[in-house]
Amino acid sequence: MLVDTGLCERTPQACHHGRSENGCADCKVRLISVCSVLEPTELEELEALSHHLTLDKGHTLFGQDEPAGSVFNVIEGALRLTRLLPDGRRQVMGFALPGDFLGLALQERYSVSAEALGPVRTCRFGREDFAAVIEAKPHLLRSLHERAGYELTLAQEQMLLLGRRTAEEKVAAFLLSLRDRYARIGHSSVTVELPMGRQDMADHLGLTIETVSRILNRLDRAHAVLLVPGGVRLVDLPRLERMAAS
Repeated sequence: MLVDTGLCERTPQACHHGRSENGCADCKVRLISVCSVLEPTELEELEALSHHLTLDKGHTLFGQDEPAGSVFNVIEGALRLTRLLPDGRRQVMGFALPGDFLGLALQERYSVSAEALGPVRTCRFGREDFAAVIEAKPHLLRSLHERAGYELTLAQEQMLLLGRRTAEEKVAAFLLSLRDRYARIGHSSVTVELPMGRQDMADHLGLTIETVSRILNRLDRAHAVLLVPGGVRLVDLPRLERMAAS
């Protein structure tokens, strides 16, 4: 189910977005998203353009090749970003976490599909409205450029992952990259949450699900990680870092 919380007054039972009466000023991802550079009055201006959407697990925020009419800020949850290749195969391009903005590319259509890996809350802006705000606020544009640079770094790391690394090195690098992304949004822990399934990891890393499962179990037996429900505890960080740096 996808709920537009702009309709909360008519359907209060669907209003589970957790947005306080202070709105954007009290948004739980404001300080880790591009909105962090905005003053209170600017946040009010941005809030007037926003609508909150709630997705259930497995539902799509937007689909590949659909008109790119909106941009989205992820507030809670995680999404799988996939691209369908011409031969029918699916490539998992990445995973969106809280604080990430989706739909900012200049293409007229979305280049990927964004699917909820669990309950997801997002803030949606009309693309033209958001572009007008950016043009009027150079500091917001700089923040977006910084975010674009960070995402370019992630894309370069993904190219390296799919390159000459061994399967074990790919898995280790993926776990450490995910740990760093969680730390960036204030979720520092030796236990890395894995909202995605083994098949998603395999499709992202260019491996088979059997290979991913075998490597995770091998790392667990070697006490480099500890497999826990919903995630992985990074037990031997030096070893994992050596593997990822190979």
